[in-house]
Amino acid sequence: MATTSVRVKEAVLVTPSDPTPTGILHLSALDSQLFLRFTVEYLFVYRRSSALDQPATVSRMKSALARALVPYYPFAGRVRSRPDVPSLEVVCRAQGALFIDACSDVYTANDFEKAPKTVTQWRKLLSLYVPDVLKGSPPLVVQLTWLADGAAAVGVGINHALCDGIGSAEFLNYFANLASQRFGPRDSDLKPKPVWDRHIMNPPSKKNERANTYNHPEFARVPDLCGFLNKVTTGLRPTSIVFNKRRINELKGIARYSSESSSSYTSFEVLAAHVWRSWARALGFPPNQQLKILFSINVRNRVKPNLPEGYYGNAFVLGCAQSSAKELVEKGIGYCSGLVKRAKERVDGEYVRRVSELVSEWRVSPDPVGVLIVSQWSRLGLERVEFMGRPIHVGPICWDRYCLFLPVRDETESVRVAVAVPAAAFDSYHRFIAESTS
Repeated sequence: MATTSVRVKEAVLVTPSDPTPTGILHLSALDSQLFLRFTVEYLFVYRRSSALDQPATVSRMKSALARALVPYYPFAGRVRSRPDVPSLEVVCRAQGALFIDACSDVYTANDFEKAPKTVTQWRKLLSLYVPDVLKGSPPLVVQLTWLADGAAAVGVGINHALCDGIGSAEFLNYFANLASQRFGPRDSDLKPKPVWDRHIMNPPSKKNERANTYNHPEFARVPDLCGFLNKVTTGLRPTSIVFNKRRINELKGIARYSSESSSSYTSFEVLAAHVWRSWARALGFPPNQQLKILFSINVRNRVKPNLPEGYYGNAFVLGCAQSSAKELVEKGIGYCSGLVKRAKERVDGEYVRRVSELVSEWRVSPDPVGVLIVSQWSRLGLERVEFMGRPIHVGPICWDRYCLFLPVRDETESVRVAVAVPAAAFDSYHRFIAESTS
């Protein structure tokens, strides 16, 4: 699509509708991680409705955003580095979030039924791209784009340092409920109430200890035997494949039958294992290349005491499974599922504490060599973000080599796997992902 496929009609800063606290809020050690300093970009598409009046809808969206920024007032602030320590803070002066009203005479709702042709084809559906989230840009950007057939797309960008996927989904559902006028003027239906309390996730200071990543393979480097980053990022082509309940259960059965321990596996464990293995097979890594799969693990109920309901900061650590390419390919899905399962089981309160120490005091960050990252959006409740009825599409603005598990409309137990793979491996990836594996 040409860059003129979307035209911006208006871009305005929306400030909280009521007075909000002013001052500086410190972000947690997990919030301040180096690899979270980017914008998470969501795209929701809604079918045309005869009840939609465009000017009235724009006005309602702006009003809802202003109201949502009252309990979520840090989203109207600005994120910056702290001057005294190597972490981040939010300057809260009700500076505002950015709202963009746009239109397209090219896109229709049907264009989003399949993956885009290029990784950046839908870029203009969130026109403000923020390369550096610490340079004073709004941490929240919302763009409403009216499509050629009367449908609408809502693009949302949220600074990842402010919240994780669960926190984002809670905010987006609240914002959408306000926009669709489900809440009264007092917002009494806001549940859970947003909780800041970022200090909870900070570790006690132990600067006399040496950084030890031995039990944290997500931070350990592996030798690059194949020019890994060039191999996995060159000429990317987006893919989108739906796994329904029957297919996922089939994978579970094969994994359990072929597992050394005869364990049972969750849908995430077998799907992550199958995608990881298919990706590795398609890209043809050297047999002794060490490969990792990284995925977020919610720790709200894994630390003691549990985090309070409504905590919307980054409350996850990275699970990491690792294998040589040879074993990943030859040992099958039962072996791969077991690696993913054990990576999840390792995470407890002590594990989380140690990660907080490593990222805050030693500035460790995942090394990208050998890595496939999987992010599970399918269980966040994004399919319930009803700005204009139920969305017919939920996904990212831009597609890259990070793999997303997305919800499927009206199929609660199905998962759409979205990832971009090198064009040379595209057909092989589809062949491996579709076959009954062992």
